[in-house]
Amino acid sequence: MKRGYLFVFLAASMWGTLGIFAKYLDGFGLTPFTMVFYRVLFALTLLGFYLKLRGIGFSIEFSRLKFYAIYGFFSIFLFYTLYFYTVTISSVSFAVLLLYTAPVYSIILGRLLFKESLSPEKFLSLLMVISGVFLVNGVNSSFSTKALVFGLLTGLTYALYGVLAKFAIRKEEPEKALFYTLLFGFVFLIPFTDFKVPAGSLPYLFGLAFFPTFLGYILYNHALREVEVSRASIVATVEPVVAIFLAFVLFGEKLSTSQLLGAALIIGGSILVHIRERREEWDQM
Repeated sequence: MKRGYLFVFLAASMWGTLGIFAKYLDGFGLTPFTMVFYRVLFALTLLGFYLKLRGIGFSIEFSRLKFYAIYGFFSIFLFYTLYFYTVTISSVSFAVLLLYTAPVYSIILGRLLFKESLSPEKFLSLLMVISGVFLVNGVNSSFSTKALVFGLLTGLTYALYGVLAKFAIRKEEPEKALFYTLLFGFVFLIPFTDFKVPAGSLPYLFGLAFFPTFLGYILYNHALREVEVSRASIVATVEPVVAIFLAFVLFGEKLSTSQLLGAALIIGGSILVHIRERREEWDQM
């Protein structure tokens, strides 16, 4: 059990490096589309070898391809491109905190699509995250309205990512689901990609594919064999903390007192949603 929690922590730490790699690659003049394209290309290669070693076949029902086309569009093409773009026009800290507005959208989507009840905990988490966004953006924020809008859209696509992932793993192994999601995302990215990249950017592109994409996902998948999803989700909220810490150490990014309070509200609201999900799981048992 303890090893499972360690794997979740390590996976979330890997995900916390996403914005860091995006910031470095922006320094090479790469567009977000190009960053994501090469990230997916290298990750597909690594995952393909991993599936072969594990003896997991690539076969899939033809009827499932339409689902993975939709999944790849929202979770790879839109989600990561929006996230990286937000990083390039603002900061790693700002982008990762707006990414964690996803629980708000999950609550709203759950209410609209599945008629889920709005419990006191969910309502409180909504207030916490919305208040946190106002504090992070600030009255005298140096970040543009465009950065705020794209950051909030990142949170929306992240929420959709989570919803679609639940449908994916019902029929396919998690690794196979990731492979086909990446594959369709790769296809959507081709028309928008600048294939010529500086040689110096290649180690960063490979690192982006290996650490937060391939290794992060494999660690998290192994963790779920020992830890319940709801508990793992709570531990995984260490991701923005890691991202903010690395952004401070590597780029000197600093948050004001009000922004730190906003960050605490956003992360706290996310944790509260996951705690509620855990209680609902127990109630259904």
